[in-house]
Amino acid sequence: MAKKSRTKNRDAAPLAEGEVGPRQPCPCGSGKRYKACHGAPGGAGTAYVSRPFEGLPSEPDLVALRELVPAATAPLTLKNGDRKVLLASLLPMAAPAMVRDSGEVWLGLQVQHAFGDPSRDLAAVLTAALEQAERGESGIVGLTSDPGPGPRLQDLVEGGELDITVHEGFEYWVADVEDQTGMEAALEQANGSVHPTAKLTSVPAAYWTNVGTKEHLRWVMPEPENDLLDALSRLHAAGADVLVPESRLVGMFRAHGLLCPVWDLPVGTGPEALEEPAEKFATALAEALADTSDLTPEQRSARSGLANRQVTIR
Repeated sequence: MAKKSRTKNRDAAPLAEGEVGPRQPCPCGSGKRYKACHGAPGGAGTAYVSRPFEGLPSEPDLVALRELVPAATAPLTLKNGDRKVLLASLLPMAAPAMVRDSGEVWLGLQVQHAFGDPSRDLAAVLTAALEQAERGESGIVGLTSDPGPGPRLQDLVEGGELDITVHEGFEYWVADVEDQTGMEAALEQANGSVHPTAKLTSVPAAYWTNVGTKEHLRWVMPEPENDLLDALSRLHAAGADVLVPESRLVGMFRAHGLLCPVWDLPVGTGPEALEEPAEKFATALAEALADTSDLTPEQRSARSGLANRQVTIR
């Protein structure tokens, strides 16, 4: 019997940047291979949306709060109605939403379900929570199956910049609870998983964090991936991507259609020391983005290195 060819896939077309291969994990987070989930004929319920928060001014921050920031909140303004809505990175038990005793609605970003379009999922949960609040009922609001066609978050909330508060822990979970008896142990356990995190004020969607042995800056950027990689390559080849002494651009995440460059920082750097360098880097990046000339061999080499140090989260 003839042996199976080991070269039958050698001539397959290479994947474009950002494209998901059929045997790779589906970006929706289901844990299945792409070909068995949203890459299957007919998809998996709601069509997979690679950039679900596109069009919202705070798109990079939404990606950061969903994927990188442990404890943060921001008020949302509804297009219709005046009910108070609080967006949170994480709610107790990773709940999709909660209606508090006060009638305020809390909407969680870090959840267990994944139905292809996080913006559609958030809108479905928010709609259900608002309806529950109108009935005067408090408690958790879940999403156990694909919600199907319907509005997206962009359709329900005003599109202004989010006013984000990064918290040291999850005390905001119980800030409106008078009797907190019996909650201390659960809160202490949740807080134990939180790495110190701060949002820079000089540039958008850049978050410093201290993981103990290292500090990092993770900066979610909205520019098209190819353009951003070219610009970062120009700066990297010129040695112009060093924010503070001994810092290093080590790679980047890709999440919900956006790239998030990551810098390693010396322990003890802190967020305050990054404000001015980050602002200067943003100016240099804008100039590099405006440069449409061909990359030099050194810049192409830098680009290849950066592209190989990408990790897709979602």
